[in-house]
Amino acid sequence: RMWVLGWLGMASLCLGAAGAVPAKDRRKEEKPKADLALYENLDLDNYELTLDNYGEILDLSNYEELYDYGDLAPKIEVGTLAPRPKETLPNLGATAETPKVQPPSTAGPIHPAPVPVQGLPSCLLCLCIGTSVYCDDADLEHIPALPPDTTYLYARFNRIGAVRAGDFTGLKKLKRIDLSSNSISWADVDAFRLLPSLQELILPENRLTALPELPLSIVRLDARLNRIPSAGLRPEAFRDLKQLQFLHLSDNQLDFIPAPLPESLRSLHLQNNNIQTMHEDTFCDSQDHSQVRRALEDIRLDGNPINLSLFPDAYFCLPRLPTGRFS
Repeated sequence: RMWVLGWLGMASLCLGAAGAVPAKDRRKEEKPKADLALYENLDLDNYELTLDNYGEILDLSNYEELYDYGDLAPKIEVGTLAPRPKETLPNLGATAETPKVQPPSTAGPIHPAPVPVQGLPSCLLCLCIGTSVYCDDADLEHIPALPPDTTYLYARFNRIGAVRAGDFTGLKKLKRIDLSSNSISWADVDAFRLLPSLQELILPENRLTALPELPLSIVRLDARLNRIPSAGLRPEAFRDLKQLQFLHLSDNQLDFIPAPLPESLRSLHLQNNNIQTMHEDTFCDSQDHSQVRRALEDIRLDGNPINLSLFPDAYFCLPRLPTGRFS
């Protein structure tokens, strides 16, 4: 009888060992069953996941146990540097700093400090085209240094107050100077006299009270709208200017016609002065009644207090009478 009981005990132990499941495996089998039961009980028709019911719908307590993270790469700590590449570039010196982006400024554009206009080269301050220099409305206070081959100078509408003797030194090719609408109150005696090629000198709308000496090559002189009295002209200032054709001195303070005038003269404008009288030899040679001055056909004396009808012998050699008052 004892033998039978011992045999039954051994048999039950073997059966128990064969049917036993390890606790770890049993836990893995139970969890999928529990997960299936969880999802079977979900009401998907009224399913609405919000931050309030997120923890009620999904059980996060065993979330980490469902997945094995052991095969993932090791974590990279924040703040560590990346490993140096196998092939490194040669050291080229100090590394340039990354430029900092400045926020846009609302204070408006920043303009560079102004450069004094008188310190600039003439062809930067002015416009040079070929041998012509254009300095109109450039805020000049005196004549700028000009290229030696300058032929034409235009410096109108500036604030030039004087013309100095050295302003045009060495400019042997200069033919035309236009200084209209400046503030020129005086010019040195030799400011223009030594220019061998000068043909046109344009000086209207200035403040001149005297005319400087002119070169023998001058063809046109325009000094309208100044303050020149007869005392501001040298005696016989125009007699030797054998090339002079246009002499315009209107709107000044002249008391008489600046005779003698060269035979080359074609146009004489003296309107709006203070001329009251003239000599009979002003235009013609009173001793030579055969004289004819065909070139001088444009004489303007209007705007003067002179009565031209009082001097009939002064015009006999002219192709036409002067413009002015005859009564």
